[in-house]
Amino acid sequence: MKRLLMWLAVVASGLTFALPASAQGRELKIGIVTLQMRAPYFIAMVRSLEAEAAKHKHVSVMVADGGGDVAKVSSDIEDLLAKGVDGLIMNISPLEALPGPMAAIKKAGKPVVLVNRKLAGGEYDAWVGVDNLAIGAGLGETIVSHMGGKGVLMMMRGGPADNSTGNARREGVLSKVKSSRVEVVVAPEFGRWSEDGGIRVMEDMLAKHRQIDAVFCENDAMCLGAQKAIADAKREKAISVFGFDGQKAAIEQIMKGTNYVATGQNSPEVIARIGLEKLLALIAGRTVPKDTVTPVVVVTKDNATKVLNPRSVF
Repeated sequence: MKRLLMWLAVVASGLTFALPASAQGRELKIGIVTLQMRAPYFIAMVRSLEAEAAKHKHVSVMVADGGGDVAKVSSDIEDLLAKGVDGLIMNISPLEALPGPMAAIKKAGKPVVLVNRKLAGGEYDAWVGVDNLAIGAGLGETIVSHMGGKGVLMMMRGGPADNSTGNARREGVLSKVKSSRVEVVVAPEFGRWSEDGGIRVMEDMLAKHRQIDAVFCENDAMCLGAQKAIADAKREKAISVFGFDGQKAAIEQIMKGTNYVATGQNSPEVIARIGLEKLLALIAGRTVPKDTVTPVVVVTKDNATKVLNPRSVF
């Protein structure tokens, strides 16, 4: 945790900026574009960006929620450009490409910062996010150690099958599990990144498998649902759960010493803070690193108290 705070201080010191002369005394308008606000993480990212912008006297934000519709995301971006935004911050997971809108942003000469998800084409000015593969590997080591190198590990995917974020998280775990005697069973149905989905998939797997020793879910929301289903089946003493994102509710379960053993940190607050500073620096005409990866942090009972922010929106 101390290393994370030192890293944030270094990043912040490297992104100090002065607003351009043309912006002195006038309001800067920032467009926030999100594919959807149906999952807790995506809602938290928007709320965190709004909170960061509120710290700046002359900065206001306009939020565009695509409602899961790619066509609406495209029209939202066109609308924000027409309204004269000075720059955009976009969280458009799980999209891989937006060629038309990105071309329109470039033509308008507006900087764009991606948070959480990186577009494959690289048309953006800056990106801030986590190394899902590396954090997954850290979780994999924790899982193998907790299981004593043997047993049955169930994996729950968020979906769809080509979701690169979920795949990287799962592959990171598997990179450490494959050299052990742990048997892996992948749930055939997707949990769709929600708590309700986690309950549904876990109930189905519990009915089909007499032995499951641990569960890894590609995000905490699904894992919190899985934990409930396991408790309802009275198998919480036999099955441990491991998630990803560092959701407050998951960290609280870890702190209480329940069967929720660990999660990987993917803090929307940290990412939002750095993302907004990068965008303001770009608006000011400064050059910033194109890609910024936050530190690898696996949250366990040993460090949960230090990691938990009770005031977090996520």
